[in-house]
This record gives sequence, structure tokens and C-alpha cells, in this order.
Amino acid sequence: MDIRYLGHSTFELSDGTARVLVDPFLAPNNPKAPVTADDVDPTHILVTHAHVDHLADAATVAKRTGAPTVALVETAVWLGHQGVENVSDPNLGGTVTFDWGWVKLVQALHSSTTPDGRVTYASGLVINIGGTTVYHLGDTCLFGDLRLIAERTPVDVALIPIGGHYTMDRHDAVVAAEMIGASTVIPCHYNTFPLIETDADAFKGEVESKTGSKVVVMNPGDSQSF
Repeated sequence: MDIRYLGHSTFELSDGTARVLVDPFLAPNNPKAPVTADDVDPTHILVTHAHVDHLADAATVAKRTGAPTVALVETAVWLGHQGVENVSDPNLGGTVTFDWGWVKLVQALHSSTTPDGRVTYASGLVINIGGTTVYHLGDTCLFGDLRLIAERTPVDVALIPIGGHYTMDRHDAVVAAEMIGASTVIPCHYNTFPLIETDADAFKGEVESKTGSKVVVMNPGDSQSF
């Protein structure tokens, strides 16, 4: 399984013919993204919540590719109103299964509003692809049930926001990494804008000194195999 980081909280998970795009926020909307919505060709799309920096390009890519799209029910309804036809709409705790694996929507403590002002809800995503379990925390603050989520489904790779202001900061993210206990931690949701600038190398050093996790700091456009 390969992970490609596309900046901010956008990742592409690939295994065989499956290409799963998470939280599509691409150039020019995302100033750090190395690609545009026309440059990606996912087989599936997953969305954590409705803030524009997580779904700005979801409808555009989904309509062009026909990729099945998964989002929490209220966000899924909104995507349907944007013309996305193939949408799954689980609520928290729901699991959607595909030929490459499955995705389960779990709690994230965060707000969520669509670009046109509709209040929705936020989630994290536990994704099993090619036998590897990836936990995308979404935009969450630190909360105790991160440990429970990881106990229920042991995590191979955790994608953890570290930028602060809108999510947990890098200090709380160290505690999150301790609770989750993933083999690999990849920081995200930082340095896209001035308000969320932080030191990813300092985060890496602290996590690796306190846990058995390896931290992989990825630049937008980088890929990593697992």
C-alpha cells in the first residue's frame, strides 16, 4: 500500500488498482498542493467533514471520475445536491465496504459547515486498504476516545493534525500519538496558512522519544510505501 501526500490533510492511498483520495483540497484552492483536481484519478473518495479545506474539490473530482464517495450523512446529502450521484452516507460508527477493504466513520471533536453555510458534523476515518489500517483523524482536538478507537482497530498508520488553532497543536498531537500507538505517524494539517504554522521536526523528535512510533514527515507530493 502506498500513501501520497497532497498537502494539508489530503492523501491518496493506493493498492493495486484502488486509488482512494481523502479530503480533496487541491490547487489552486490549496496553496501547498502539487496537483489540481484535473490531475487526480481516484477510484474512490472519502471526506471527513464539510469545511472547504477538506472538500473544496470533492464534487468536481467525483463528477468527473464517477468515483464512489463516502461522507457523513449530512455532508453526503450536500454532495448529492452538488451533483455527485454515487454517494454513501453512513453516520458515526458506520462502515462501508469495497473490494479493496473498508472505511469506518468514527468520532472527531470539531465543527463542520458546508461552503454555503449548512451545519453538518465531523468524523475521523479508519480505513483498511490492502490489509493496512490507516486512521485519518480529520480535524479534531485531543480527546480520550482516540485510545478506544485504536483499541477497537489497531492502527498501522495514523494521519494526525498538528497545526493548532483549528485542530490539536503539535503538543497535544504527541499525546494523541501515544494513545493511538500506530507503527507509523504522519503529521498533516500544518504550514498551509500562517495560523497553522508549526515545527513538524520537533513533533517527530518528541513522538519518537516517547513512543515506539516512527514519524514520517512528508512534503506535498511525497509518497511512502507500507
